[in-house]
Amino acid sequence: MELTKGANAPIDTDEVVVEVTAAAPVDVAALLLTAAGKVRSDNDFIFYNQPNGPGVTAQPPNTIRIETRQVPADIEKVVVTASLDGSGPVNWGTAGRLSIALIDPQRHTTLATFTPADLNTETALIAVELYRRQGVWKVRAVGQGYADGLAGIATDFGITVDDAPQAAPQPGPVPPMVPQPMPPTASPPYRPAAPYQPPVYQQPAPYGQSPTYPQPATYPQPMSPPPVSYPQAPTYPQPPSYQPPSGYPPPMATPPPGVPPPAPTAPPRFGEPTVNLDKGRVSLSKSETVSLTKQGAPSLTRVRMALGWDPARRGKSIDLDASVVAYNKRAKDLGKVWFVKLTGFKGAIRHSGDNLTGAGKGDDEVISVDLSALPPDVYALVFTVNSYSGQKFDEIKSAFCRLVDDNSGAELVRFELSRGEARTGLFMCMLTRSPQGWNMTALGEYGDGATVSKMVDPGKRFVLATVH
Repeated sequence: MELTKGANAPIDTDEVVVEVTAAAPVDVAALLLTAAGKVRSDNDFIFYNQPNGPGVTAQPPNTIRIETRQVPADIEKVVVTASLDGSGPVNWGTAGRLSIALIDPQRHTTLATFTPADLNTETALIAVELYRRQGVWKVRAVGQGYADGLAGIATDFGITVDDAPQAAPQPGPVPPMVPQPMPPTASPPYRPAAPYQPPVYQQPAPYGQSPTYPQPATYPQPMSPPPVSYPQAPTYPQPPSYQPPSGYPPPMATPPPGVPPPAPTAPPRFGEPTVNLDKGRVSLSKSETVSLTKQGAPSLTRVRMALGWDPARRGKSIDLDASVVAYNKRAKDLGKVWFVKLTGFKGAIRHSGDNLTGAGKGDDEVISVDLSALPPDVYALVFTVNSYSGQKFDEIKSAFCRLVDDNSGAELVRFELSRGEARTGLFMCMLTRSPQGWNMTALGEYGDGATVSKMVDPGKRFVLATVH
């Protein structure tokens, strides 16, 4: 049965598979909706990084399996979506033919098909929806496109995507100044008075006679010593003035009186470049900055951040995610590109798609940036790496990330992520705009959070530190 847009048909089986076929790589997802048309929580968003839900399973890259008897009673609708993964065409208008099929996996028969039409600049769409009607499950052909990708669909149905910029906190009133009492002045230590001594009186002389007083004692006059003659001190010859051996540098000249010594050179501020790319690849240390402008060469216009790691040999698979957050000069979040939203700023930033295991050699995830196409209010790009599967960086072996000149393929900076800190997030590096071009600062600081959403606010401090 071929369905047209808006048409519906009953489903006479307890299990159905929705398969999306396209000429370009796609990602499929499902949302479990209540009667209010919203998810109950983010756990009702079933996709490649969260593939299992009640009665619904995502089987990447292009299949959703639904067991209707296992769907909770308060779920009235299961919406199936399809989005371009970013590695091919930029929208459905250039992606070629797209078709959706509903298959009964038990009888190996096709229940219905649907071919969406009139798609143009959209990058994601609602393909079909399965819904309850008087105890019977039905399918409806939808074909509604979204220009802002899977994130736009998820937001409409109540998923927390955190792409909306957050308002800066407003300063509160300044509390009045309260005068503080002065500390008491310490008194000098107590000293007891000397014991009282009564005066001594002499017996008065008889009346008419003068009192007799003792004569003062007479002391001999001291004799003057005779003069002493001392011998003259010997005269020694003056030592010769010191002359440094030949070949030694001359002593440092003393500045003339009144001339101040030269002021010491201040260390560069955070975000100010100390080197450039004139001599090729630069090895940066943490917090160092390089100017991406080369003397006598055109400014660097395209870069890509590449992430790679090895699959886990046993236990839980390692799923690292590369992301980038854009800020303006006041550190306001302008948006991010990650595995949920693979393009941003009209294609100026593009994500290669999510790699769930690290399988394959070389780079596993790549973010490409056309610096010349970014809007003028984009001042900074902060690149992050997150461990979605929960392993901390001190547990991960053979992982790296690097920044590359997309035009020449030259590697600009590289970080080894293996045996890092016991945390799940990493601020890799930051690009900032300057009048002379773009600068890159090596960050190498760790944070917490399995996705880039938890890194947006902590990343603002790096941006603000460059605004002098």
